[in-house]
Amino acid sequence: MNEGAPLRILMSAKAQALHGEAVAQVLQGRPHQLVLPGGGDVDIAFVTREVTGLSTKHQVLPATQAFYDSLRAAPSLRWVQLHSAGADRPVFVELKARGVDIATASGANAEVVAQSAVAGLLALARRFPQLMAAQQERRWAPLMGGALPRDLNGQHATIVGWGPIGQHVGRLLTAFGLRISVVRSSASAPGAEPAAVAFESLKELLPATDWLVLACPLSERTRGLVDAEALALLPASAHLVNVARGEIVDEAALIEALQQQRLAGAFLDVFHQEPLPAESPLWSLPNVIATPHSAGFSDGNAARVAAMFLENLGRWAAGEPLLRLAA
Repeated sequence: MNEGAPLRILMSAKAQALHGEAVAQVLQGRPHQLVLPGGGDVDIAFVTREVTGLSTKHQVLPATQAFYDSLRAAPSLRWVQLHSAGADRPVFVELKARGVDIATASGANAEVVAQSAVAGLLALARRFPQLMAAQQERRWAPLMGGALPRDLNGQHATIVGWGPIGQHVGRLLTAFGLRISVVRSSASAPGAEPAAVAFESLKELLPATDWLVLACPLSERTRGLVDAEALALLPASAHLVNVARGEIVDEAALIEALQQQRLAGAFLDVFHQEPLPAESPLWSLPNVIATPHSAGFSDGNAARVAAMFLENLGRWAAGEPLLRLAA
């Protein structure tokens, strides 16, 4: 941007109304202009939750597209603050390749996502899908005999991804008495707690895994990580929990394993195609809980994300490095 020219910040109308005064306070009198989509070139953009709305990375609705078009058409764009922990939507991948810094909101909804993951795990462990199906049929069906659930205490959870979400999941599951193994970008040093292996060593852990919990970013190393071979290594009594990205799992192989009862069940919040097509068997499999990419939704997220944006805005204005930049 030209020296002395106002700093131009692309924000939705709602975000401007909510955060315009705070932006001015952070900039401490520095000239700036809040710009709506279609309003011309900008230096910074804040992508709030209402911008993406019901759009997904596979299906972009017109209002979201208008914002994305403004990002792409801004030659002066220097950095974008996201409301999400993931930065794998095509527009952000494209902007990053162009040299634009992409700051994520990693950690803003970590506790919420972890709670959702553990809630799904508990629901499967306590056979809630089976019980709720009986409820809809007005059928009294106690969990007895062959339906008797296993104790969670002493079971083994393998958590893939050890960022804020994975760490919260680990603490919660440990409180329930589960043993934890960690899979992350790199193996831990000998003696470190918890012990961790690299993504490439995941399959070594699977034969002894009761719960495979996916909480890792989507990358070239994690895309397709849980393939047909990995699923076949899991015990038939094992369950999959995915609050990461759908592309990490071979969805066709997962469906086949669930249909053939080579896998006991799954809690899935993310899918290869979103929205999940109506014809997908995942909607109706009795051993699956499918939710519409909602694990991170909570009424406190917006304030946490706004605080991250304002913190980064202050750092940027002071010439300091931005936080939580996408790798």
